[in-house]
Amino acid sequence: MMRRLSLSQRLSAVFVVLLLACCAASVALQMQGSERHEQEVTQRLSLDLAPQIANYPELVAAGGFNPAAVHELFDKLMAVNPSVEVYLLDEAGRIRSYSAPEGAVKRARVDLAPIRSLLGGSTLPIFGDDPRDPAGRKVFSAAPLKAAGREAGFVYVILQGESRQSLAERVNAGGAANAMLWSMALVALLGLLAGLTAFHLITRPLRTLTEAVSGLRRHGMSWLPQARPLLRRAAHSGSDLMLLSRSFEDLARRIDGQWQALRDQDRQRRELFANLSHDLRTPLTSLHGYLETLRMKADTLDPAERLRYLDIALEQSRKVGLLAQEMFELARLEYGIVRPQMEPFFLPDLLQDVFQKFELAAEARRQRLVADIAPGLPRVTADLTMIERVLVNLIDNAVRATPEGGEITVRLQPRGRDGIEVTVRDTGPGVSPVLARHLFERPAFTGYAAAQETRSGGFGLMIVDRILRLHESTIRLLPQSGAGAVFQFVLRCALAETRTPAPEA
Repeated sequence: MMRRLSLSQRLSAVFVVLLLACCAASVALQMQGSERHEQEVTQRLSLDLAPQIANYPELVAAGGFNPAAVHELFDKLMAVNPSVEVYLLDEAGRIRSYSAPEGAVKRARVDLAPIRSLLGGSTLPIFGDDPRDPAGRKVFSAAPLKAAGREAGFVYVILQGESRQSLAERVNAGGAANAMLWSMALVALLGLLAGLTAFHLITRPLRTLTEAVSGLRRHGMSWLPQARPLLRRAAHSGSDLMLLSRSFEDLARRIDGQWQALRDQDRQRRELFANLSHDLRTPLTSLHGYLETLRMKADTLDPAERLRYLDIALEQSRKVGLLAQEMFELARLEYGIVRPQMEPFFLPDLLQDVFQKFELAAEARRQRLVADIAPGLPRVTADLTMIERVLVNLIDNAVRATPEGGEITVRLQPRGRDGIEVTVRDTGPGVSPVLARHLFERPAFTGYAAAQETRSGGFGLMIVDRILRLHESTIRLLPQSGAGAVFQFVLRCALAETRTPAPEA
C-alpha cells in the first residue's frame, strides 16, 4: 500500500509542478515576445526596400509589366538577400510576377488590407499573406507601383522567406533550444531549492505539533507532560500556530481533567456500591434474623417479647426504606429529572415550620434549637419543597451529631443586596478532615463521627448539594476552630419586599 504523503511533501510536489509550469509559460512567452520583436525590427529596417524596388524604371513597360526586367531584378535581389521574396501585384492584389521555382507559389492573390495598413502608417509589426503558404502570414514591405502617372499595382516583399525560416528553424533546434532548456532547468532547480527550504521552515512547527498529537494518540493522556514542550515550541512560531497549539493544549488538558473526573466518578461509584451493600446488609440481616426468630419461636414467645421483636424489625425496615428513598431522590437530582418550581416565599416562616418537626427529637436529647434571624429579610425565590428538604437534612444531621445538652443554631442574615445567607451550626464533634474533602461528593455513611448512629442514610448532604446547584448556589463547610460543624449557603432574594420575622424558637 502506498504511503500517504505528508503535508510538506504534498506542498513541495505542488510547488514543483507550478514552478515547472511557470517556467515553461515564461519561456514560451519570452520566445514569442522575442520573435515578435525580431519581426518588428526586421520590418522597420526593411520598410524602404519595396519603395526602392518600385523606383526601378524597367519594371513597367508601355503595355504593362516587363517580365524580363522583373525576373532579372528579382533574381539579383534574392541572390543578394536570400531571406526576401519579391512579388508584383496588380491593383486587385493578384500576383502577376515573381521569381520562384515552379509550383512554389500557392496563392494567386494577396489580401490588400494589410498593405494599405502599412502604407497608412499603422503600428508595426503588420503581417500579410505569404504567397508560398496558404495559411501563413509574415512581415512584409510594400510600395505602390505607378505607370503613366497612375497606379499599376504594388511591389510586395516578404521579408522572412522560406530560406530564412528554414535556416532559423535549424539554428533554433540547436543552440537556442538547448539554451532555453538549460536556462529553464537552472531556474527550476534554484526555485525548487528555495521553495523546499521555505516549506521545510514553514512546516516545521506543523511537524512539531503533529509529533505531539501523534504521541498523545499512541500513548494516551498520560503523555501530555511530554507533549507540552512540543506544543510550546510550535506555539512560538506564529500567531495561527500559536492559537492552534494553545487550543489543542487546552483541549488536551480539559480531556485529561474530564478523564480524571470520570475515573474519580467510577471509583466513587464502586465505593458507593461497596458501602451501600455493607450499609444495607446490617439492617437487612437484623430484619431477617428477627423475622426468622418470630417464625421459629412463635409458640414460645410471650406477647411483650413478640412485640419487641416486631418493633426492632420495623425499625430496621424503616432504615432500609429511608435509604432506598434517598437513593431514588439522589438519582432523580443527578439525571435532571427534577426541576425546581421557583416561587417567592419568606425563609423565616419556612424555618419555623422545619423547627417544629424537630422539637420532640431535640427535647428528648435536651438540645436547644435557636433561630438567629436578622430583621427585615426579603423574600427568596426558590422551590419551597426543595429548600425545606435542604433545611431538614442539615438540621437532622446536626441533631444526630450534637450530644445531649448541645445547641443547634440556624442563622439567617442578608448577603449583599440580593441574597440571604443561611448558616447551620451545631456543637457536635465536627467533621474529620478526611471526610470533609469529599463530604458532598460521596455518601457519608458515618456522618460526622465514627459512630454509625450519627448518619442520616448516607445521602443527605449529597442531596443538599444537588438541590442547591439547581438553585445556582453552593453549600460550604466552614472551617471551625472549636467543636461543631458549620454549613453555609446563599439563596437569591425576590423583590425588595421585607417582613418582620417570627419570634426566635
